[in-house]
Amino acid sequence: MLSVLRVHLPSDIPIVGCELSPYVLLRRPDKTVTTDDVPESAPLDGHFLRYKWYRIQSDRKVAVCSVHPSEQATLQCLGCVKAKIPVAKSYHCSPKCFSDAWQHHRVLHDRAASAVNENGNEEEEIFGRFNSTGSGVISASLTGSASSTSLTNGSTPLYPTAVTQRSGGETWFEVGCSKTYTPTTDDIGHVLKFECVVIDAETKLPVGQPNTLLTSRVIPAPSPSPRRLISVGGADMMGQLDSDGRLSSSGTFTVLSYNILSDSYASSELYSYCPSWALSWPYRRQNLLREIVGYRADIVCLQEVQCDHFDEFFAPELDKHGYQALYKRKTNEVYSGNIHTIDGCATFFRRDRFSHVKKYEVEFNKAAQSLTEVAVQTTQKKVALNRLVKDNVALIVVLEAKFTNQGADNPGKRQLLCVANTHVNVQQELKDVKIWQVHTLLKGLEKIAASADIPMLVCGDFNSVPGSVEFCPVLPIHFLLWERLIHCIRIYWSIHLQFCVLTAS
Repeated sequence: MLSVLRVHLPSDIPIVGCELSPYVLLRRPDKTVTTDDVPESAPLDGHFLRYKWYRIQSDRKVAVCSVHPSEQATLQCLGCVKAKIPVAKSYHCSPKCFSDAWQHHRVLHDRAASAVNENGNEEEEIFGRFNSTGSGVISASLTGSASSTSLTNGSTPLYPTAVTQRSGGETWFEVGCSKTYTPTTDDIGHVLKFECVVIDAETKLPVGQPNTLLTSRVIPAPSPSPRRLISVGGADMMGQLDSDGRLSSSGTFTVLSYNILSDSYASSELYSYCPSWALSWPYRRQNLLREIVGYRADIVCLQEVQCDHFDEFFAPELDKHGYQALYKRKTNEVYSGNIHTIDGCATFFRRDRFSHVKKYEVEFNKAAQSLTEVAVQTTQKKVALNRLVKDNVALIVVLEAKFTNQGADNPGKRQLLCVANTHVNVQQELKDVKIWQVHTLLKGLEKIAASADIPMLVCGDFNSVPGSVEFCPVLPIHFLLWERLIHCIRIYWSIHLQFCVLTAS
């Protein structure tokens, strides 16, 4: 018979707007183990799974800190209340927390004072509001009126108000009946309960005891930290932005390059200073999408994009904002043994600004094999390949601009642009390998540029800092690379100058 072996959540702390997707391990009637769902529409051996979500709401409401959302608030900023700033942002867990956050927090007051609220209602939807009113300096036992009992998941009501149980000053509201659930602002400060039970398809009655789990209290999504943008002299285009935040000059375009950190690398071992909820993919993907879309770039180059996240999230979501997507995954998967944990490079461009002409894929592993065949002695090939084969890739896309280049000598000529997107090897001790990978990429771009006189744009994560490129004569192939390095630099500057000509207004 179908049975549930285990249920758990990737993170115990739920966040407003971030979908909760429990891991449910099942044993099939044939004794095999699976994580596949068994819905009522497709029962297995006369049984299916039924899911329910509940909000456990106590008579005493709890406010949470706007800076440390896993902590209970003990004080409230009166300035926020008077300025009608979303109340969730006024709470702090301690005087020190409020003092440390003041430099950032005062920006909220300044914006409210000048009646400038860039996010409007959207900000409330994303970050959540604890309550619509508040007053006074709040003590350690913050209380408030109960929130609305209208149960929603998103903006559309999904379930009628349903009180499942009242016991010991607690009320259980049914808030969902599917496997996944997205916490709403009504859930802030409350514990959620997930229930999974096997149901007999004929009688519709539960078989055995339900499997349940409780979350921590739901927290509002913290406000994103402000970016410290650096203005580059001669490249500040803010004066040429139109009402939609787009560049109004027809001969210019904007580019965004961003390593988004693959979920397979976002582990607590590597990022021990981050709470588990901040590392969870449902939370990070929401913030990444908001930021990427917010820049309104004409071309977007992303690195460390997980294969399944590209197919299921980035490609369809950015398509809604007018982007066409192209992708190149790495040549080997992460040790998990699941092909979906492969990450790679993704390039997006606005369909109203560019059209796709051609795509090239660069696999540095293949280039390494070709190099060792002709430039390395037979006895050293294995050592050379072990050093050079690192599974990194590059994605090269040729685009045609749908806008004219002002001041061009031949306005009727096709305006082509070649965009390269890569992620160079991360290991700092392999400085020579980084040089070789960049050299290999630029050598290929040189051929493309020479064949059609196309300007180049090179984006990516090069995993390098000033002074990190050094000559390390470990293998004979490094002497060959060193001889070509000056040539490589000349190619780069040639590409850079061609790009400047294209973007000149």
